[in-house]
Amino acid sequence: MKDFLFVYRVDASIMANRSPEEMQANTQRWMDWIGSIAAQNKLGDRGNRLYPTGKVVKPNQVVTDGPYTELKESLGGYSIVKAASLDEAAELAKGCPVLEVGGNVEVREINAM
Repeated sequence: MKDFLFVYRVDASIMANRSPEEMQANTQRWMDWIGSIAAQNKLGDRGNRLYPTGKVVKPNQVVTDGPYTELKESLGGYSIVKAASLDEAAELAKGCPVLEVGGNVEVREINAM
């Protein structure tokens, strides 16, 4: 089995306008989906959500505020899964709840150093 990184991206404005009930239902969908991957013994690390604020470090030791708020999609979080191939990992990503709100999942094989 190889390790793959799932990177979740979504329009943050969609998530900001949800009611508490919608947020709770969404959280349950995420828990169910991650639980289904874990039940297959393919979950490497459930990962975490990411705060929308941060810093960007550039060449010449320049540090700016970021990520850039003008970007429509923001990086919302990540997980690590185990799969035999990139295609299998992409199949696992098809059940991700972020897809229900117009987001996407970037699937990348981890090249261990």
